[in-house]
Amino acid sequence: MTPTRTSTATPTRTLPGTPTQTPPGTPTPTPTPTATPTPTKTPTTAPPPSGGWPGPGNTGVPDGTELVRKTGSIVIKEDGKVIDGWDVTGDITVEADNVTIRNTRVRGQTDYWGILQREGFSGLKVEDSEIFGNGKQRTQFGILNQGKLITIRRVDIHTISNGILTDQGLIEDSYVHDPKYYSGDHTDMIMSTGTAAAGTELIIRRNTVINTLDQTGAIALFQDFGVTRNVTVQGNLLAGGGWSLYAGAGRKGLSSNIKVIDNVFSRKVWPKGGYAGPVSYWDSNGPGNVWKGNTWESGGASVLAAD
Repeated sequence: MTPTRTSTATPTRTLPGTPTQTPPGTPTPTPTPTATPTPTKTPTTAPPPSGGWPGPGNTGVPDGTELVRKTGSIVIKEDGKVIDGWDVTGDITVEADNVTIRNTRVRGQTDYWGILQREGFSGLKVEDSEIFGNGKQRTQFGILNQGKLITIRRVDIHTISNGILTDQGLIEDSYVHDPKYYSGDHTDMIMSTGTAAAGTELIIRRNTVINTLDQTGAIALFQDFGVTRNVTVQGNLLAGGGWSLYAGAGRKGLSSNIKVIDNVFSRKVWPKGGYAGPVSYWDSNGPGNVWKGNTWESGGASVLAAD
């Protein structure tokens, strides 16, 4: 069953897409015309997770870490560069392979991103770091990956329009929450907009992902640039948005090898999980697609893909 996005809580996005500072040749999505989304009910903050889920106590810059260098925006062009213990007011743009950013705080100040891996580069690792906007100037993405592989671990991302955008890589043990709404936004905490690069997959596991708005998603697998394939969403705590999970179906083709396993959907933001429900856009007939073990946080009742 493939639900249609007809609820006013879940409009088809005019995707913020790739910011204007991106290299020439980066594709731009063709949006489906809809009304501009306007949140009708917006909780102030996400309820803090409990029970060992990723949250403020086990993600971000570890307590006691000294931030040894303060700087404005930087561009990294050295392969293998390690940024450790920095306090960045601005953004980090990565134009190199196998860069590591850890124990670092990134205070986004512009309309673009906190951390960007540019097209043509791979191997970025972001660990034990915090990325957030200032709440006044729009920071469109916490982490934006235009390149190939990326690893994101124990990262706290908040006060942004979109948390993480990548089509492949690993996102685990992170806390992505409390977006900031600006007029015209479609807001997603973890988002993919196309097909994973050849020989790769997207794994999203053991994260707390909370969208306190009534649009668009907590985890959103969209088909703006290609058919959704080779994604595992496993063991996450999900809440909020129009639908908490957009599960990969779309008009470009039948999604495949989408595994949604052992996730917990919470009603702490909206009574239905998302404002309209827990999940939409699931291809039940997609080859290799698996939906199992997904439950509600209270009572453990099953969440069905057709909900």
